[in-house]
Amino acid sequence: MYDMDLLNKQIQVIHGQVLGLHQLSPQSKNVTADVLPIALKELGLASEELQVAVEELTRQNEALTVVQHEANAARFRYQSLFEFAPDALIITTLSGVIQEVNRAAVTLFDRHMLYLIGKPLSSLVTLDDRNGFRNILTQISQQDSSANGQRNRAQLSVRLQRRQQDWFEAGLTVDVIRNDQDEPLLLRWQVQDLSSRQRSLMALTQASQDVSKFPSCDRYRKGEVIPLEPQTLWLVKQGIVKLTTLSQCGEEIVVGLVAEEQVFGACLTTLSVYQAIALSDVELVGIPVAEMAQSLELSQALLPRIMQRLQRAEKFLMMHGHLRTQERFNQLLRLLKEEVGEAVPASGDASTGNKPEVRLKVKLTHQDFASACCTTRVTITRLLGQLQQQGKIYFDSHNHLILRD
Repeated sequence: MYDMDLLNKQIQVIHGQVLGLHQLSPQSKNVTADVLPIALKELGLASEELQVAVEELTRQNEALTVVQHEANAARFRYQSLFEFAPDALIITTLSGVIQEVNRAAVTLFDRHMLYLIGKPLSSLVTLDDRNGFRNILTQISQQDSSANGQRNRAQLSVRLQRRQQDWFEAGLTVDVIRNDQDEPLLLRWQVQDLSSRQRSLMALTQASQDVSKFPSCDRYRKGEVIPLEPQTLWLVKQGIVKLTTLSQCGEEIVVGLVAEEQVFGACLTTLSVYQAIALSDVELVGIPVAEMAQSLELSQALLPRIMQRLQRAEKFLMMHGHLRTQERFNQLLRLLKEEVGEAVPASGDASTGNKPEVRLKVKLTHQDFASACCTTRVTITRLLGQLQQQGKIYFDSHNHLILRD
């Protein structure tokens, strides 16, 4: 950066020299023939230095313009993030006077932005909670920054007022905004409508209950193929469904098992060959995809089940990543234990030490196991025999597979 003090000194020297030449008149006896060339030379050198200084200042001004443009762009970016944040955000002074509010806050309080800015935040708190809020505000603004470098943060619940004297239960999270010297400048408040959240949870619970009462309800016997329509999502109310596809050799591959309160359907897969077979007597609820698009509550109720279906599909995919057949089979048994297993009393066999046991609720044939592990029925029979000899599994009187931990 060019030294401005040096430039000022040079300008003062040049000014003194020019003033001295001006005071010398052409009739003065002290003026010689050499004075004018020397003066012109000095003025020329001074002019060159000034030109260099001007060029440096021009460069610095251009760089400053670029930095200012970047700063304005960053400020616009962060202002946009604040303005369009999904949660209600309010910026106040340390004493609680509102400086800025975003759109979500304007919507939450149902008041114009100009009405909110400049007003104490405490004026939005109901009278019963106002004194307590002011005490907490004083404590927050006077706190020092924590020793571990974390900024002050506090959470509290108060009742806030909307327009028309309507109030709601609000959760406030407040952060202290500090400068580079760690001095508190402003307070940033995040406001959440706890009443709205509670209503959403109740609606979600109600929607979860209503899913099982959806009008379309069908029953299929064990072994029947369940029709898969592109615009229908099936919810299993009772029983277990096997999902399969075909390999390039035409062999059946099990890609998933769907138990109670889980979903499946053609809309959740891109496989060209995809079949659903009832492994037991099943009762299904058919949910049109169009109904999900029109009902937010229904979509919220079904979303966790859809995510669960995708997660379990990934587990099946991970199982097929094992190279050894025995490892794939062991992984399959662990998956079945999680998805269709139920705890049962220990058999009381002294050799097993009364270890916890899990019974598979569905009867799977050796071919079902083989299809899921991409192996042969003979191999599955051998692996089951080895596990029985090791005391890790056995079959009960109803031919259900029992797994021992």
